[in-house]
Amino acid sequence: MRTKSLLTFMFCNLLFSGASTAKWFEDSQAIMGTNIHVELWSDSTQQGQGAIQMVMDEMRRIDQAMSPYIESSELSLLNKHGAKDYVAISKELFDLIVLSVELAKETDGAFDITFASVGYLYNYREHQKPQQSQITDLLKAVNYRHLRFDSHNNRIFFAHPNVKIDLGGIAKGHAVDNAIELLRNSGIKHALVTAGGDTKLLGDRLGKPWMVGIRDPRNQHKQTVVLPLANTGLSTSGDYERYFEQDGKRYHHILSPKTGESAYEVQSVSIIGNRSTLNDALSTAVFVLGVHKGMDLLNRTPGYDGIIVDNQRKLHYSNALVE
Repeated sequence: MRTKSLLTFMFCNLLFSGASTAKWFEDSQAIMGTNIHVELWSDSTQQGQGAIQMVMDEMRRIDQAMSPYIESSELSLLNKHGAKDYVAISKELFDLIVLSVELAKETDGAFDITFASVGYLYNYREHQKPQQSQITDLLKAVNYRHLRFDSHNNRIFFAHPNVKIDLGGIAKGHAVDNAIELLRNSGIKHALVTAGGDTKLLGDRLGKPWMVGIRDPRNQHKQTVVLPLANTGLSTSGDYERYFEQDGKRYHHILSPKTGESAYEVQSVSIIGNRSTLNDALSTAVFVLGVHKGMDLLNRTPGYDGIIVDNQRKLHYSNALVE
């Protein structure tokens, strides 16, 4: 009896000890030109802290490869040499650019990574925008059809001398997808990863849904909608992320590939779907398309739903969210 009591005491102690180490871990860091935030549940401090570090390392890796602001990045080197000859890049970057072109076709060019051919002339921090004559001259370079692919060798060529590409509308979604997959493979079952406007959820929040807010486009301290979500992703594109105002007009980073200027029919678009890479790109495309064409695109895209805040601050929901 005494031995049994001792074993029972030791077993209870182990249970109590295990329960006390299981907890939420979180961290936020500035990477990829935005705020990266991670929350996850782990049974051990070592696993929890290691998992967060793994996510941050992955974000830095993708930033080093895909940032147009880092001169040594693969993307920067492609932009520098792509109009001269085919440039060999990693399969990861090659596949993401191929997907971007497929999405450009599906969205009738509303999502087009060659927008950067004009977009690079905007500097939102310095309140600088190109002259109309510059936009007119460079607009011919904004066309995803200028990209030529050598799929056998992961090489890309720009068939127009002024083409530049920017993956700002898809790379963060890709990074979030990668991060969640790394967490899943390491044994984490409950997690949230956010990169700017892109959030993905692994599982639920210990039996409850994650409560994910869509911010008011005109008030960063308020939320327009709060959604109970689990095991899915949510991406928001808004005209408040990078912008400046001049002469009563807001110049923001979501440019129409057709005009080379900011799109103005809506203030924000939020997309809900399982793949953050697609959520990210679709939120940009729908923003550019506007309410009617954007909702038409969403309503014929299975598995992806959206919420639009138009320029009159009216909310619009895709069909599946209304039903």
